[in-house]
Amino acid sequence: MRFPSRSRAPTHARRLGLSWTLGSALFAFAMASTAAETLQARWMTRPAHAKIAADLGEGIDGRARPGLRWSRDVGGRHHVQMIVVGDGVDPEMRALRAQVEALGGSVLVRHGAIHALTVQLPAAQVKVLAERDDVVGLSPNRTVSPVFSQLESITGTKAGSVRGTSDPGTWTGLDGAGVGIAVLDSGLMHKHSMFQDNKATGRTRIGRHVNMLNSNVANWSAGAGNLLALQPGSAAQKSYEALVANDGGSAQDLYGHGTHVASMAAGSGKLAAGGTYNGFYGIARNATLYDVKVLDADGNGTVSDAIEGIQWVIYHAKEYNIRVLNLSIAASSTETWQTDPLCMAARSAVAAGITVVVSAGNNGLNSAGKTQYGAIAAPGNDPSVITVGATNVHATDARTDDTVAGFSSRGPTRGSYVDASGKRVIDNLLKPDLVAPGNRVVGAAAWLSDRGWNALANKHSGLRYSGADAGVTGTSAAAAEGSTLMLLSGTSVSAPVVSGAVALMLQANPGLTPPLIKAMLQYSAQPVTGANLMSQGAGQLNVTGAVALARSVRTDLATAITAGKLNPGDAMLAPGMEVPTPVGLGNTGFFTWSAMVFVGGRHVMSGPALFSRYQAIWDPRLTWAGSVLRLRTPTYWAGTGFVSGFTDIPVTNRPLLTAGLIYADSMAGRSSYLGSTGVFSTGSVLSGWLGSGSGIFTNAWTVSGTGLVMSEGLVMSEGLVMSEGLVMSEGLVLSEGLVMSEGVRAGNGAVNPVLGEP
Repeated sequence: MRFPSRSRAPTHARRLGLSWTLGSALFAFAMASTAAETLQARWMTRPAHAKIAADLGEGIDGRARPGLRWSRDVGGRHHVQMIVVGDGVDPEMRALRAQVEALGGSVLVRHGAIHALTVQLPAAQVKVLAERDDVVGLSPNRTVSPVFSQLESITGTKAGSVRGTSDPGTWTGLDGAGVGIAVLDSGLMHKHSMFQDNKATGRTRIGRHVNMLNSNVANWSAGAGNLLALQPGSAAQKSYEALVANDGGSAQDLYGHGTHVASMAAGSGKLAAGGTYNGFYGIARNATLYDVKVLDADGNGTVSDAIEGIQWVIYHAKEYNIRVLNLSIAASSTETWQTDPLCMAARSAVAAGITVVVSAGNNGLNSAGKTQYGAIAAPGNDPSVITVGATNVHATDARTDDTVAGFSSRGPTRGSYVDASGKRVIDNLLKPDLVAPGNRVVGAAAWLSDRGWNALANKHSGLRYSGADAGVTGTSAAAAEGSTLMLLSGTSVSAPVVSGAVALMLQANPGLTPPLIKAMLQYSAQPVTGANLMSQGAGQLNVTGAVALARSVRTDLATAITAGKLNPGDAMLAPGMEVPTPVGLGNTGFFTWSAMVFVGGRHVMSGPALFSRYQAIWDPRLTWAGSVLRLRTPTYWAGTGFVSGFTDIPVTNRPLLTAGLIYADSMAGRSSYLGSTGVFSTGSVLSGWLGSGSGIFTNAWTVSGTGLVMSEGLVMSEGLVMSEGLVMSEGLVLSEGLVMSEGVRAGNGAVNPVLGEP
């Protein structure tokens, strides 16, 4: 059923049976089973050329291309650095490694979390390697780059039900204490007072510093990369840990991006001078931070190093209680989420119980300054992660005037693959998942007495915060070293705001799983006025509501799910609790929650049964998008909590959603950009219908392959600006570079900065 007008949907449609209402929106059960059973075979039987990522394919003909980090002439012969994803049959990939060497290449790193190798190979041999049956995909070792307060008030963190009191140094309530947040970025400045605890001791809250920059990969030199599985306590494991340890480094963040990002998630607001507070607080101001350096002093890195960083986090997650992983980095990708290496690594972290929060990217505008869609970069295009866009709060605490930032990347995802018949299939998944403040936000700045400002602030002086509380103004160099501030804009800033919120939710209820956390964040989000689903996801972060939902459910969910003790439909609420009413009190009065959750990559669901009854999709090991359903399971070294690898299999005959949920796809209608329907539905209108009782109650679901999708004809017939250029561009773009604030875009290439008015 479709509701073509923008008025309230007819209430009588609410209780129609699923078989009549959804029609072609659902595959028959047998078709769903067949799709899952044949998925593995589909990837294995693809022709060799279909396994080669499009940008890699363009870069292996002729000589090396200047400007591509993964393409180089070595000894007068064109070589490429690429990531080879195997089928997982041989976890050590011995035969594949031998083939690489036989073809004149070198194996640099083995990525156990995704059954992949980073290799250097003569370009002429790439197609030969692709012919192997055990090769799933070949991707260039793309560049990764950063994706570039009033946070407590705007997000609802100052509400009495969350923080209690927010007085400097004496706050009560939730502050993230005991929860570990890993930040994969350019590093964290150890000496900055923003990362001290909330007591007079001045003890740092940075649990570890590690540097994942791999010299073998960076220098294109053959050698002993990380090729072995690291058994806990082994000589190889100890040697590797000593290699990456960066705890004693004197300048952990020369670029400056990571320090600012971390302060959004967990900055204490403390100034070095006198132990006073500057008022620029992060969301989880007492959480423990883990610095995983994957970007160098110029803000550059590779996908291979990023994967290594994710693997380190997975390996140590239980040891350090790392529950949140923030990725304010991204890489352009021509690939589907199913084979993209960075997506696969992020998905492994989710399967291990780590909530992965990712920047959507800063490609919301094209080079002509027009809004464009389809510009979500990897790994934000993966259905398992929480992908965050940015809002402009217009320098007020009120939420009613907030807008989605122009630079914030819009969906749907545009990764693609070529199937066995030679047809290009586009993912077209709903993204981003939600939005959070990300324009001109003040936070910590890396600054050293013997070096001065970080590279970002040196290059763009407008980023230096010069307000009355700025650490450099009128203080000694030693004082400035721990208290300097800067401002940044971009989805790089928005993502850690959500990461901090996740830490508060996990402090309130340690039993939450990553997909359940994402659903709670979406359900409680506040729709941004006038914004559609592809711009805002479900809406803007509402910490008060998300924490209320977190407290409403059982605290043993994660362990019960892992142990297989929960069945779909089992009671999920904590004793004496009910699902909160989807309304909240903001700083400008009551507002309605979105009451919507994206499921299966293409569907919008609602209803309290999402949280009162266990849904199989809350299992973090399951990934469902369209007709694809896979189970990715971590394996552990015997008797330890250290992950040794993962298995990944297609799943059949698995019920995913119980009866009694509210199906909203039919209310949204067929996707039309001009008509503001389907994926372009205005979030506030759709949530208003849901809040008024409209919608269709469903029967149980297995797998659906349609949902809210965007036809290719829509691009041509409605004049929609799509970002096909993004998926063909090289490297990771801070989504086209650094965003200082909303304003005029400058620069002439995908890796150049995007500058706004400082």
